Amino acid sequence: MTFGQFLLVAVLAVPALGAVAAAAVPGDRAGRLVGTAAAALTLLAALPLAGGDHGWFGYGPRPAVQAWHQVDVSWVPGLDLRFHLGVDGISWPLVVLTALLTLLCCGYTLWRVPAGGGSGRALVALLLVVEVGILGTFLALDLVLFFLFFEVVLLPMYAIIAGWGGDDRRRAARKFALYTLFGSVLLLVGVYVVVAAAGTADLVTLTGGAGLSRGTQLAAFTLLALAFAVKSPLWPLHSWLPDAHTQAPTVGSVILAGVLLKMGTYGLIRVAVGVAPEGARWAAPVLGVLAVAAILVGGLVCLAQSELKRLIAYSSVGHMGFVLLGVATLTATGLQAALIGNIAHGVITGLLFFLAGAIKDRTRTGSLAELSGLRETAPRLAGLLGFAAVASLGLPGLAGFWGEAFAVVAAVRRGGGLWTTLAVLAALGGALTAAYLLRLLRRVTHGRPSPAVAPLAPGLAGAELAAWAPLVLLALAVGLAPALVLSYASGPVGALVGVVTR
Repeated sequence: MTFGQFLLVAVLAVPALGAVAAAAVPGDRAGRLVGTAAAALTLLAALPLAGGDHGWFGYGPRPAVQAWHQVDVSWVPGLDLRFHLGVDGISWPLVVLTALLTLLCCGYTLWRVPAGGGSGRALVALLLVVEVGILGTFLALDLVLFFLFFEVVLLPMYAIIAGWGGDDRRRAARKFALYTLFGSVLLLVGVYVVVAAAGTADLVTLTGGAGLSRGTQLAAFTLLALAFAVKSPLWPLHSWLPDAHTQAPTVGSVILAGVLLKMGTYGLIRVAVGVAPEGARWAAPVLGVLAVAAILVGGLVCLAQSELKRLIAYSSVGHMGFVLLGVATLTATGLQAALIGNIAHGVITGLLFFLAGAIKDRTRTGSLAELSGLRETAPRLAGLLGFAAVASLGLPGLAGFWGEAFAVVAAVRRGGGLWTTLAVLAALGGALTAAYLLRLLRRVTHGRPSPAVAPLAPGLAGAELAAWAPLVLLALAVGLAPALVLSYASGPVGALVGVVTR
């Protein structure tokens, strides 16, 4: 076993073992410490995965998936299923983001455990199980294995929302589970259609169509795209998201928005577009229209929101719309926009939910009408909220700018009346994003301190600074040097576009 293969296995094994250890260790704080240590080791294992052979910058149109490191062993010989893991420039940034956010959330529980019916160590163990499912989804190069990891996330995330969420947590958790199960059924049928027709579940072989007929590709893409649209979530299959975010504990919202939603958009790129390129070309205009509808609807709904976490949740609908628009163009620029948009959204929205949780914990309310004057009593918290908001609205120099700008550029370059119109409407949606985020800042940070805000102390806890600082630095770093993400993905994206558009 090479060092890269060892790291691939370790990235999944360490959080899995850490979850068991966190739940089994006597003592609540000891369990949280063990879980946090496992999350830290997972991040340390994920970072060196980029150290493989970068020769893919020059490889040809096939294979479209060329991993830096991979593990491929027989799993179920009778069914010809393989335990096939791999990492490349499309998946590695998401793997690192997942490991980082999980570490920050586990570390955050050392300072504050949300109120609920469970212990802190149980919460950390569930976060680590969620991490295993998300990382496995990003690393799987076998379609059946991809499906299994995709499903691992459902029950622990349900438990996190139902066990440590708000007053209406059980209804929100049930809604999350029902929507996700609906998407899972569609994904299972789509996987069956592809594997039965192609005779293989290997994603490396399947990418580019693998000889699948046009009818099979159209059916498979429809099923897969709908399944991933539920998880992302993309309009109009998004209605579970605001309730889940509003009721979830802070760490649950951070994981949910930061990386769990990315399972859907990653699957759309890696699986739906890669395996059924004819279906992707056929559905591209529809995807583009739905993407712009999500951007506009998300912006208009946010303008009418009066609850802090609900507003941030609905903003994800619009941001995921820009990601979908990039994917729909089926161009290298558009797919790059989708990938860096995923990373930027994970970093910035994760920070926003951390800040929203801190505000709600301090004031016991999320109502915008009761949160005025934050900068007068808690200027540091207000300043960080302002930074996260302007990063989310796409200010140049911060991470949120590149994904949205590249998606609009990709639509313009695609050409034609439809795509030009979509680009203009998407740009208008960007203006709506600025409007609702500036409205948020005016309502929360300006004016005279409300009764809920007036008693706040100006300081921040050390644990809060430790959890938020990496996200602030990443938002700056990716905004100033987008090549931190784009350089790794350029080769794989070019190869994928080569097999999709030929």
